[in-house]
Amino acid sequence: MTRNTYLTVKQVAGYLHLNEKKIYELVHDKQIPATKVTGKWLFPRALVDRWLLESAHEGLLNDRLIIVGSDDPLFYRLILAYTARIGIQGLVCYAPNGTGLGLQQLQKRRADACCLHWGPQAESSLRHPALVQQHRDAGHWVLVHLYQREQGLIVHPERLRNHRQSGTLLQQDLRWAMRQEGAGSQRYLLEILAQENCSPDQLNQVHTAYSEREAAALIAMGEADIAPGARAAAVETGMGFISYGWESFDMALPRSIWFRNLFQGLLKEMQTSQSHQIVRNYQGYNLARCGELLWGGD
Repeated sequence: MTRNTYLTVKQVAGYLHLNEKKIYELVHDKQIPATKVTGKWLFPRALVDRWLLESAHEGLLNDRLIIVGSDDPLFYRLILAYTARIGIQGLVCYAPNGTGLGLQQLQKRRADACCLHWGPQAESSLRHPALVQQHRDAGHWVLVHLYQREQGLIVHPERLRNHRQSGTLLQQDLRWAMRQEGAGSQRYLLEILAQENCSPDQLNQVHTAYSEREAAALIAMGEADIAPGARAAAVETGMGFISYGWESFDMALPRSIWFRNLFQGLLKEMQTSQSHQIVRNYQGYNLARCGELLWGGD
């Protein structure tokens, strides 16, 4: 068969040694990568090859895990510890880029899993499934709980002292490092501003931070005074923190990835005594329900 970049239904059926009816069934169930152009289905050959590897028992991609989405200092540390332990037996990459973009990459099959958080803990049981279900392939995904974490505002210590004296937080002279659109911490900031009867347009934004750690670093380096983020990011940099509550830090991933030994090993890593010591050092975390399946298991 010619090495075409895109295969027709007939060509992909021959390539996979299946009948065309079965190919249409796979397309209908969104099991095979395909796109419709002028009324005809086309199949990107490179993605079909990748799909074959991923679906094969002990396939070549079962020894690697690419995680995107929300940023978290604890999760970053746990990934480092896990990759050190498994050594050359597997590869786990964590490239946080925000909840919104991470879910889009998961939909495009550019990643294996996406960390997410989207507002206060009390509403996460509704918000997170609703957020995930906006994506076409969500019917083949599951939502797994990782932990709860404390969310609020990372503040320069000097500014925090002034806040405690004056009781005024959203001062006009505060320099804000805002998070990018689609980031869970930016979404939580909107919740905070609503409590304070304040509009985002009233804030003096001097930077856009693309991760929790970058937001805290900008404050520590004196380039900003305040940013939305988790307590752990403030602890890492010695910055002050104002808590506005807790949120659920979860992960969306395809069922096939959920069953991978590499992913199940990561969940076990999060329950080791070493991991619990890291949690105690950070504060602002609760791993009591780590690994609980929240949605999509049936």
